[in-house]
Amino acid sequence: MARYTDASCKLCRREAQKLFLKGDRCYSQKCALERRAYPPGQHGQGRKKTSDYGLQLREKQKAKRFYGMLEKQFRNTFEKAAKKKGITGDNLLVLLETRLDNVVFRMGFASSRKEARQLVNHGHFTINGKKADIPSMTVVPGSVVAVKKRSHKSPKFEEIKEMQISAPPWVSVEVSKLEGTVLTLPKREEIDTPIAEHLIVELYSK
Repeated sequence: MARYTDASCKLCRREAQKLFLKGDRCYSQKCALERRAYPPGQHGQGRKKTSDYGLQLREKQKAKRFYGMLEKQFRNTFEKAAKKKGITGDNLLVLLETRLDNVVFRMGFASSRKEARQLVNHGHFTINGKKADIPSMTVVPGSVVAVKKRSHKSPKFEEIKEMQISAPPWVSVEVSKLEGTVLTLPKREEIDTPIAEHLIVELYSK
């Protein structure tokens, strides 16, 4: 499966915004955006006027990078959102938020979506007691996402048991059991990812 393998910090610099792709590092002085707050490359510090299309494209690229997706996968998700009833932009964000890797991140079992995706790929989680190792799986309301019993003794998860986790209102988490439940689909006001989804809809509607 294709995946992005270049430096994650370049993506934050390109979008001129923290995408929180490297967990705790993003909150420290080591953050590349804190040290070099301009786009990467030879012409990164030059000034450029951005067209309407450029704004729409940058918003789409930012959303892809927040959720760790490549173009084809993101486009397929948008098309699925467009076929659903309701507002396409809201549908898109709900589909992105209910991906398994994002749910693991939101429940506090990973410090970033990138780490969550890796943990899921390595088979550390179950959904309703069944193996779940595909990051793009959609988690529906009522589903219980749990760390596998054999993974409980891992230093990573032992540390999480001692943490205070602040989860969004659409999920509940029992830290001591290393499991959480998706209570309902997230509402737009409950999604704090800084994305102007209407620009993405405008881009794909051309």
